[in-house]
Amino acid sequence: MTIDYAAIDARRAELRQSYVLPHRPSSSARGLHHMALVSSDVERTIKFYQELLEFPLTEIIENRDYKGSSHFFFDIGNGNLLAFFDFPGLDLGPYQEVLGGLHHIAISVDPATWERLRGKLEMAGVPHQIESGASIYFKDPDGARLELLADHLGEMYGTRVL
Repeated sequence: MTIDYAAIDARRAELRQSYVLPHRPSSSARGLHHMALVSSDVERTIKFYQELLEFPLTEIIENRDYKGSSHFFFDIGNGNLLAFFDFPGLDLGPYQEVLGGLHHIAISVDPATWERLRGKLEMAGVPHQIESGASIYFKDPDGARLELLADHLGEMYGTRVL
């Protein structure tokens, strides 16, 4: 299959021209309350996110929608949470990328923390990929893709996106 990159670039430029407003109005949202993923092992997930990535566990409660299921939260800074559910008794398949599904979660960290966490990932034997000297891509224990990004919030590779 041949991909027409010039047509894709032209369409992206059209969309930017049509929809990126010169005077952007305020959002109706206050921010991301939490993003919820699924965990196959609560303790393993806690160890990965709290001990390896240094995201403090803030709470663990029963999931109101599924008896026996835990709903637990990690502080990822700036008033944002990363949450997880476990679903004991359900036969859930492994993570897979699908249309409308999760591609990856990008979390901003300062450059010194980026370096420290890169070292911790290496010491723990977590396979990872470094891109542009500012991004580390890796998977959590259940296969969800994560990115630690040394760019400031609202920036992407030197471009202001917020």
